[in-house]
Amino acid sequence: MFVEVNSDTNTLNIQQEITFYNESDDYLSSIVLNDWNNAYSNVNSPLAKRFSDEFYRGFHLANEEERGSTTNLTIIDDNKLFLSSARTDKNPDIITVQLREKLAPHQKLKLHLTYIVKIPSDKFTKYGYDAIGGMNLKTWFLTPARYENHQFIKYNNDNLDDIANGVSDFDIDIKLSKGLEVSSDLNNAGSVQKGDFSIFSLSGKNRTSFSLFIEPKSSFNSFNIKPLEVITNLKEEKISTVQQALAIDCIVHFVNDLIGKYPFDKIVISQADYERNPFYGLNQLPSFISPFSDEFTYEIKFLKTYLHTYLKNSLRLDNRKDAWIYDGIQVFAMMKYIEENHPNTKMLGSASSFKLLKSYNLTNLDFNEQYSYFYMLMARKNLDQPLGAPKNSLIKFNEQIASKYRAGLSLRYLDNYLGDHVVINSMRQFYLNNKDNQLSAVDFESVLKSNTNKDINWFFNTVINSRDIIDFKFSEVSKTKDSVSFSLKNKTNVIVPVPIYGIKNGEIVFKKWVDPAVKDSIFTLERKDADKIVLNYKNEVPEYNLRNNWKSLKGFFPNNRPVKFVFMKDLEDPYYNQVLYVPTLTYNLYDGLSPGLRLHNKTILDKPFIFDINPSYSTKAQTFSGSAAFVVNQNYRNSSLYNMKYSLSGNYFHYAPDATYLKINPMVQFRFRESDFRDNRKQLILLRQVIVNREKSEIVTDNIAQNYSVFNAKYFNTNTEITGHLSFMGDVQFSGKFGKVAAEFEYRKLFENNRQVNLRLYAGSFLYNNTNSDFFSFALDRPTDYLFDYSYYGRSESSGFFSQQLIVAEGGFKSKLDNPYANQWMTTLNGGYNIWNWIEVYGDLGLIKNKQLSARFLYDSGIRLNLVPDYFELYLPVYSSNGWEIGQKNYNEKIRFVITLSPKILINLFNRKWF
Repeated sequence: MFVEVNSDTNTLNIQQEITFYNESDDYLSSIVLNDWNNAYSNVNSPLAKRFSDEFYRGFHLANEEERGSTTNLTIIDDNKLFLSSARTDKNPDIITVQLREKLAPHQKLKLHLTYIVKIPSDKFTKYGYDAIGGMNLKTWFLTPARYENHQFIKYNNDNLDDIANGVSDFDIDIKLSKGLEVSSDLNNAGSVQKGDFSIFSLSGKNRTSFSLFIEPKSSFNSFNIKPLEVITNLKEEKISTVQQALAIDCIVHFVNDLIGKYPFDKIVISQADYERNPFYGLNQLPSFISPFSDEFTYEIKFLKTYLHTYLKNSLRLDNRKDAWIYDGIQVFAMMKYIEENHPNTKMLGSASSFKLLKSYNLTNLDFNEQYSYFYMLMARKNLDQPLGAPKNSLIKFNEQIASKYRAGLSLRYLDNYLGDHVVINSMRQFYLNNKDNQLSAVDFESVLKSNTNKDINWFFNTVINSRDIIDFKFSEVSKTKDSVSFSLKNKTNVIVPVPIYGIKNGEIVFKKWVDPAVKDSIFTLERKDADKIVLNYKNEVPEYNLRNNWKSLKGFFPNNRPVKFVFMKDLEDPYYNQVLYVPTLTYNLYDGLSPGLRLHNKTILDKPFIFDINPSYSTKAQTFSGSAAFVVNQNYRNSSLYNMKYSLSGNYFHYAPDATYLKINPMVQFRFRESDFRDNRKQLILLRQVIVNREKSEIVTDNIAQNYSVFNAKYFNTNTEITGHLSFMGDVQFSGKFGKVAAEFEYRKLFENNRQVNLRLYAGSFLYNNTNSDFFSFALDRPTDYLFDYSYYGRSESSGFFSQQLIVAEGGFKSKLDNPYANQWMTTLNGGYNIWNWIEVYGDLGLIKNKQLSARFLYDSGIRLNLVPDYFELYLPVYSSNGWEIGQKNYNEKIRFVITLSPKILINLFNRKWF
């Protein structure tokens, strides 16, 4: 290639010659080229849809000049004849070149290409041009796609760094403005000055990709760890260059000894690559905490990024289809490195030495144990996916964290089971075979099986290629002075080996691997004075539940776990019944500030049974109040109905200055999902009986019975992403005095011009209504909330500041209108359209019908300041059925607000992209 760089327009003018060698036994009528830079060309590409699925707005809201493209492409052959090429709207990042004659096996063909590449901004993916005139170039030119199994592999750019290129030799000349510098892991033959320009010559052999950085001043330092040159700009200002060199030297030699020698002369370890794949755990901690030394932090960052780049550049695997091998070797190597070089390091570093934190399981865990918890976080949510699943089918948390960690844990599991360094030797052999051949997961499996006499089909069938969970427990245990006999309960019918440990005074006295059958298996082992037997004591097996893994061999209560009180939050500790306590502070107008103490058992991992009790004291009413909930979770692994939740909850607060309410709510929820876990469509069926006991109030008179009970059934169907939202809710309610049915449709669309429209249609009707007040009626703007579902701060207020609180429900109107209730039926349409950033215009239309009265048509309109969606919003009425509201007196009393004090709602805005 000859590449002319224009840093003013961020474009590359490219003249390229491809010598394509058909190594297959097939006759080829076309050749496929990867054009991943063109994935940035519009907001309808697969890459743009990936961004939208993961709730990233940046690309959709970007200016046209910030996006990338490949244009003006011409392709000619050696006979100077033009060849036709095509890319589709569905696959704008894949080009198919039609050949004039079929290319025979083991023959060569030359293609001559010219085209212009517009480099995107690096704010989308860390690849592209930056704000100071530099470029981090990845997948920026046309490359022949990988060919295997009689076809070219056609992968879209999904921001996964898994391009499937054919192995190539590169010779590149890059023409740059004088003063710009080049850093690359290709061999640099030097530069030539020509006037105001410099031409750099780069080359490399047997590569599938390479790194290329163009900067006004190079940010990279070079370390010669003979025979490898390590070029890095990984940030860590607090340690010296000498300390960096020592860490890099240690890591390079460790990886060479564990896996094999890096096949190229240079390797680039960049800050951008680390930021794309950080070490989760370290990067989540605030800098002021600093539980790890600067040297250790740099070491781990470099280790992770080095292994990522080392494996990606040297393994000739299909990185989308066989991603688990890259991930498994990377995490396995990281765990081995910690075992050898930092064996006593804890998960939270020096924080484990603080006396105040000694009781936390989180601080007592070894550094390597965090991998299991990150995987288990998804398994307990029933969101884990098979390790062998294609990388682009994984939800983000699995792709970035959980599946990577489980892959490493799985290789460690196999290594512990096989012993004799079988896994390490197989990795080395596979890495060596890979140097000359294009390999796959099948080849890795063959190497492993060739190095052991044990049957390891279970490893690939169950651990790699299924999402079956592993869970054993002891059934019956009997003991003598010299032996212990026990049966194992295989709770999931998954047949895999598991280790049994004998423990005496906290020390291991024996370890034995057993192969339990599907049904209960009985084993007898020499006791060796053990006072406890433990399944999977070192957590070698990625097991679903560790709380049922031990039996005491002394006393009458073999599994009597003591209660352990923990402040705030902790990881699950299998040897204790944890009760977490948290001070709370709630507020409503009638109770005032209500300090309380929340007692619950919600650790970071989900549990099958949860209790949550929150007694509090109402400072204004000077009485006790509070809430409580008891929940049973039941997951279904292999069906669209993936979760059922049974719960019983209760609330006791004031609904008026002089009266309290007690709400009892037994409920069952059914959650459904699509077979594609990345599909954002979710469905929920909710069945509940709401039992309310209200004290009589002398201030609030609504002429209804103080005690009532309502059966409620709801159905939700939602599909949400950044560029669009569509949802439906159906609601049925029955009680002794009324029955009603309602439906709600919501639609949101973000257009290519960055304008957004929101529409909401609500319709409700009474099936029968024998009440004599509007307490159960449909409401235009402020429902009475007789089911006590909404977080009103002053639920009985009809005037003043607290009456201006808005919860968009039922009619969804924002203006306060006369006679806003309907005791027969109601239909409303709410709409909004943003005019600039977070400023929107809104309008509402509605028909309401009361008994013995004609239907009324009502409307309102105004400005919405959508500062933080669902968290902090203001509605400023302009014109409605009341007339020009903006010109009427006491306008400040007409402004409506949304303020949510629940941190959970805000957190959900940020974590939804991960799950």
